Amino acid sequence: MLKACLNGGRGRDEHPAVPLTPAELAADAARCAALGVAAVHVHPRGEGGVESLRPEVIAEALVAVRAARPGLPVGVSTGAWIEPDPAARVAAVRAWTHLPDFASVNAHEEGAEAVAAALHERGVMVEAGLWTVEAVEAYRRWRVPAGRILVECMAEEPTVALADAARVLAALAPTAAEAPGTAAGSATPPVLLHAEGPATWQVLAEAVRRGLHTRIGLEDTLRMPDGSPAPDNAALVVAARAAGAH
Repeated sequence: MLKACLNGGRGRDEHPAVPLTPAELAADAARCAALGVAAVHVHPRGEGGVESLRPEVIAEALVAVRAARPGLPVGVSTGAWIEPDPAARVAAVRAWTHLPDFASVNAHEEGAEAVAAALHERGVMVEAGLWTVEAVEAYRRWRVPAGRILVECMAEEPTVALADAARVLAALAPTAAEAPGTAAGSATPPVLLHAEGPATWQVLAEAVRRGLHTRIGLEDTLRMPDGSPAPDNAALVVAARAAGAH
């Protein structure tokens, strides 16, 4: 699966084509879906373009994207930078009036399991974000099932990011019979491997080589594979598909 990550925490100062409003997110999501992505990940914005988990902000973005591309799975982030207080993150999830298809939860963040539990209780698929081997250990202590694992490489140096990915994937391997909510001998949740910044394209190629899900978009990189500026999310999707990501 190839997912499009449309905006992340970026603003117009970083790239003029970053979609911020519900209408912009919807238009970009529809374009990327037409090019073959199987899902989109968005960071809805409230007043002043600030990321928000407030029910009305989440609802506006989801309604717009689903109207533009019915049936396209849409996910959001629950990162602690959006709302630092774990209890407030849980309360926000419980107050959502429109539910995303999936939401990412970074396992290393304080209160991550409680946020994941709130999502699971509401029927939202949990994506467990694992940045480090230590995060894998934290995830293994969860009593909440994840529907997908995000192996997220944050190192800027490609060789370091690839080494980090190998370590996290190796740490995940023994969890086949231990993943939360799975029976002994069953498979771990599907893995999506990606990076941010200069390592994005090398890690995407590694995901393709390993047969893993991956993602691309202006959240992760502002550059095309050759290092030139990316015109928009659609151009990044076209390049990712040309690199074998489907």
